[in-house]
Amino acid sequence: MHNRPATPEPVERQLWLARHGETDWSRLGRHTGRTDVPLTDVGRDQAASLGERLRGRDFDLVLTSPLVRAAETARLAGFGDVVTEEPDLMEWDYGDLEGRLTIDIRDELPGWTIWRGPWPGGEAIDEVAARADRVIARIRAFDGDALVFGHGHLLRVLAARWLGLGPEAGGMLTLSTATISLLGWERGSPVIERWNETCATLSADG
Repeated sequence: MHNRPATPEPVERQLWLARHGETDWSRLGRHTGRTDVPLTDVGRDQAASLGERLRGRDFDLVLTSPLVRAAETARLAGFGDVVTEEPDLMEWDYGDLEGRLTIDIRDELPGWTIWRGPWPGGEAIDEVAARADRVIARIRAFDGDALVFGHGHLLRVLAARWLGLGPEAGGMLTLSTATISLLGWERGSPVIERWNETCATLSADG
């Protein structure tokens, strides 16, 4: 009788998540997908605070959404010379709901949430999950710790998928601007080690 070959344990590298600083739209709670809204002055200060929080920590891979609010956060946090743009980290494409408030969307679609849809003219949740899965696969194939700069909904989906959960589980993970979260491992199982750690004065969620 042959012994079954042991399944290799995953390398227990860490994935750090940094949500971008405040924008005018995030402050107001407007759904900000592909509109390239810049950071406010407060958001730029927040990005610098993220840099202070991350100072002295080495990362073997640093990725950012190419949207300016994330890319500028990465630069102001001190990673401009090592960061690589990753299109799969772009925020959810909200389509016809871009720029709108949840309360206004629910006037037309009672009980609507981004997690249940619908998503007229935009991405379905499974499409967002597929992008998150590609980011995770890239990171897990890399030899070392990683840091990503991104957006509220995309990072929440990414965290759910890291845990092996459906993307809708991201709805249980609130994520404020200018925060740090940490995904890792415990005895071979993916876990959340830290979530939504404040690094600066925050704006309202959105």
